[in-house]
Amino acid sequence: MARPITFMKNKKIRVGVIYGGQSTEHEISLQSAENVIAALDTEKYEIVRILINKNGGWEWGSEETGLPDGSQVDVAFPVLHGPLGEDGTVQGFLKLMGIPFVGPSVLGSAIGMDKDVQKRLLRDAGIPTAKFLTMRSEERAALSFAEVKKELGLPLFVKPANAGSSVGVHKVKNEKDFVAAVNDAFKYDRKILIEEGIVGQEIECAVLGNEEPEASVPGEVKSNHEFYSYEAKYLDENGALLEIPAKLSPLLTKKVQETALAAFKVLECEGMSRVDCFVTADGRVLVNEVNTIPGFTKVSMYPKLWAASGVSYSQLLDRLIELALARSTREKKLKTTY
Repeated sequence: MARPITFMKNKKIRVGVIYGGQSTEHEISLQSAENVIAALDTEKYEIVRILINKNGGWEWGSEETGLPDGSQVDVAFPVLHGPLGEDGTVQGFLKLMGIPFVGPSVLGSAIGMDKDVQKRLLRDAGIPTAKFLTMRSEERAALSFAEVKKELGLPLFVKPANAGSSVGVHKVKNEKDFVAAVNDAFKYDRKILIEEGIVGQEIECAVLGNEEPEASVPGEVKSNHEFYSYEAKYLDENGALLEIPAKLSPLLTKKVQETALAAFKVLECEGMSRVDCFVTADGRVLVNEVNTIPGFTKVSMYPKLWAASGVSYSQLLDRLIELALARSTREKKLKTTY
């Protein structure tokens, strides 16, 4: 699966691992980054830590020298989750600086963060997804629980349009829950999504590649909470059981992988993404969302899925860096003058 990177003799690739950020997922990013840094082969790479603190300040230093080092890195590895890191902002900055970087580019990252835009593109491409309504903060007064219930049924989910790790996400069963959920979701974004509840297996599939992406074996998340919440993901060590590979028929496994690849392409993803789906009892596969910088913590699905597919954590990082450099080389061949 993974192809080795061709390294220059006696020259390590300088990898800037960017982590932290100004989102509610700052602490998760710190966990992910430590795992990435620990797994990067120091025989191949010089690692430069680049921390974005909660105030937006950038702090950096080399793992080898221990001293601040402002010279340009060969490739950046953003391990940022949520707004102002995963949403195309940092990707745009790196692009302007001419620095190759891991993961989707500006457009794919922005689409991946905005669940409203993401779901409309999926729907337009004929890729099944749960029914949803979008509400902006200025439209809040017109929000009617009765109309929402009639349109989507119960239970339903309320979530910020631009957030991750299930921050601000609520399962709603009645009007009282709905009002509280809406109020909380609007704390994190000016646009929220209200989705129908889907009964089915929660299946995740990892995608890796640029022009010819590949899909991992699917895995299933079995939450021990009301749903796969932030608490279930990160605070409760028994919050969820990850079953890899998922217990699906060969036909459904193939359908999940094909759906994941189709969503990856439609949403302009590159490098990596994790596609989260629902598989219903009648065999439907619906895309829940696409995560363009999936977690790299010890409990994260993305590296676990690739490990189950025959690609070790270290090999996965090599491949992601190779894909970043390959895309940069390809883009440099494009004409910028007329």
